[in-house]
Amino acid sequence: MTTYPNTEETIQLIQELVSIPSPSGYTDNVIQFVEDYLTKRDVDTYRNRKGGLIATLPGQDTTRHRMLTAHVDTLGAMVKEVKGNGRLKIALIGGFKFNSIEGEYCRIHTAGGHDITGTILMHQTSVHVYKDAGTAERNEDNMEIRVDARVENADDVRALGIEVGDFVSFDPRVETTDSGFIKSRHLDDKASVAILLQLIKRVQEENITLPYTTHFLISNNEEIGYGGNSNITPETVEYLAVDMGAMGDGQATDEYTVSICVKDASGPYHLGLRNHLVELARKNNIGYQLDIYPYYGSDASAAIRAGHDIVHGLVGPGIDSSHAFERTHEASLTNTEHLLYHYIQSEMV
Repeated sequence: MTTYPNTEETIQLIQELVSIPSPSGYTDNVIQFVEDYLTKRDVDTYRNRKGGLIATLPGQDTTRHRMLTAHVDTLGAMVKEVKGNGRLKIALIGGFKFNSIEGEYCRIHTAGGHDITGTILMHQTSVHVYKDAGTAERNEDNMEIRVDARVENADDVRALGIEVGDFVSFDPRVETTDSGFIKSRHLDDKASVAILLQLIKRVQEENITLPYTTHFLISNNEEIGYGGNSNITPETVEYLAVDMGAMGDGQATDEYTVSICVKDASGPYHLGLRNHLVELARKNNIGYQLDIYPYYGSDASAAIRAGHDIVHGLVGPGIDSSHAFERTHEASLTNTEHLLYHYIQSEMV
């Protein structure tokens, strides 16, 4: 029998996912990748009108359902202005700071269907020219894209097919290390998407009969607040978001365990479900941490705000430097996969 979790396989899947550009609003290609992955395994799927993907595994109890969700959309940008000097102003998609993308390689996805590369820089980058190169504010007025083409004015840029509203994606720069780390942009939340795909695969390979019909929502608008707030069946009782655990000063979350969120900016998560997850972790020797994420919202909290009568929770691998140059460890991926494996086979709270 195949060893599970197969961490190498999970990491390979993460590498494939983060390499597909998918800022919120530009997710068709990555949704197609996930759909193809599941279709090959004869999993029933359908797309909602927002473009997200729902997969369903039947269970013994069809009157009460579970839903697990992870989001495949990422941070990104959009062309805001074609400047007279041939450079581009950008508007951010998602909650992050301009300083986290300074110097990053990017791709402009034109409406005509082709990509043009560039680099995100301060206008005042050259220290040989600009006295305030180090002190000028990193903001929408000062940051711009240097297009990798011979352009000297706005007309030259538009001749390439670039226009206001074109999506901009960031180079993930994905790497793995011999010490077990994977570092890349967009581990939030493609690491969790890979984990859910691996979980579905294992259920099939082991011919597991789940106690409840279980849905898997691969949402595509989480970074802008509403990815998982719809397409929740009325039979759904438990709704578990699988998303990154936030690390930093005062946080318990680390890169080696599964993070179980007890509260974020939306308020506390369901106490009974939280306690159930902790019990499963303890019973199965799964490394975990309980934590509060102060500036965070999930697809589960979006579902609650939308008025769904559900028991909601949030777990995920610990991710360092969220919304910037992210990193996690294979141990965190493994602990998260183990917890979800036992959770979907457990009784409801």
